[in-house]
Amino acid sequence: MGGLFDLKGYGWMLWEGLQMTLLIGVCALVLAIIMGLLGAWGKLAKNRVANTVANIYTTVIRGIPELILLLVIFYGTPTLVQNLADRIGYDIIIDFNPFVAGVLTLGFIYGAFATEVFRGAFLAIDKGQAEAAHAMGMHKMLTFRRILLPQIWRFALPGLGNVWMVLIKATALVSVIQLDELMRMTFIAVGATRLPFSFYFAASLMYLGITVFSMLGQQRIEAWANRGVRRA
Repeated sequence: MGGLFDLKGYGWMLWEGLQMTLLIGVCALVLAIIMGLLGAWGKLAKNRVANTVANIYTTVIRGIPELILLLVIFYGTPTLVQNLADRIGYDIIIDFNPFVAGVLTLGFIYGAFATEVFRGAFLAIDKGQAEAAHAMGMHKMLTFRRILLPQIWRFALPGLGNVWMVLIKATALVSVIQLDELMRMTFIAVGATRLPFSFYFAASLMYLGITVFSMLGQQRIEAWANRGVRRA
């Protein structure tokens, strides 16, 4: 363990990797929430095209391993775009940024899981509330913003908390595309120092710390969101 937490040593690299891990996780969670809301809307829509697209999205994304999707997006997308450009006579070279590829991949993957979370939250709301709002003269957008959306968030919070905790652990996958997050920094430190137990143990504690703080934060947010709600 000697020198692990010395700021001039490799322990400092883990701290930098942790910051990158949190940045990837937060950006991917924002994208996942957007994709989840769109996916839930598509699944519950009466429009057949929107319904089909949402079902294909959740089925395909949830059915393919995360690592394969990451490699397809990072390595496959630039090749696909270049091949298509060649066929129509353009010379396009794309260098996909690892951070962008990581955020897009994790956002799309966990957006599929968030879709089911939001779909469940939508279905948990009594339809009579929207009907009553319409009867009082509120249009659809106002009804959604003032009546439905606050309740959707409240019902979705436990599920979104789980999505975040699984997502933050999945950020370790982006080490394979050379993004300097916590897991890649740990690999580098272990390779340089030959101290696998020390650095893997430290990395484990950091992931665990994120999870514990996330759980505590989730409990406070849920308590705030449920204030004034009478339980049966």
